[in-house]
Amino acid sequence: MEQKQVENMSWYVLRVMGGKEKKIVAAIEKEVDRLSMRDFVSQILVPTEKVYQIRNGKKVSKERNFFPGYVLLEANLVGEVPHVLKNITGVLGFLGATKGGVPVPMRKTEINRILGKVDEMALMEESVNIPFVVGETVKVIDGPFNSFHAEIEVIDEQKKKLKLMVKIFGRKTPLELNFMQVEKI
Repeated sequence: MEQKQVENMSWYVLRVMGGKEKKIVAAIEKEVDRLSMRDFVSQILVPTEKVYQIRNGKKVSKERNFFPGYVLLEANLVGEVPHVLKNITGVLGFLGATKGGVPVPMRKTEINRILGKVDEMALMEESVNIPFVVGETVKVIDGPFNSFHAEIEVIDEQKKKLKLMVKIFGRKTPLELNFMQVEKI
């Protein structure tokens, strides 16, 4: 086997079965180790972000895939490497490859932007960015008005609160909830 040549490494995007990204990454890692291909495949990433929701009155964090159905891979695609990767269960092929053609590497600017985004997500604490619009109807998912529909009157982005109007028994009632206590309909 050749020595590891980092300068020959490029980033590629693998299309994979949606929802199975982590399993497929584990399978790729296992296959790369089994065939001693570490010199040709250096990194495999599934970009994710943390999303916070309120469930039963508790704040729950959940990882959400940034690019569902895609895995990023830093590799030197020589010899059998692309063939081995394409034959792993759940891998549909390389993105940007013409049918039966050579996989196209990502541009440096693209990968830096994506990796920068991934690092940003890792550093970012609990930022909840939910673009609501005044006048929009939302569903309350927490508190005594759970499952009621309400209309947004005012949005306070600093405090991440919404002033809402809920119709109860034919009469409008004002309500103040935070972003995570409601969801878009």
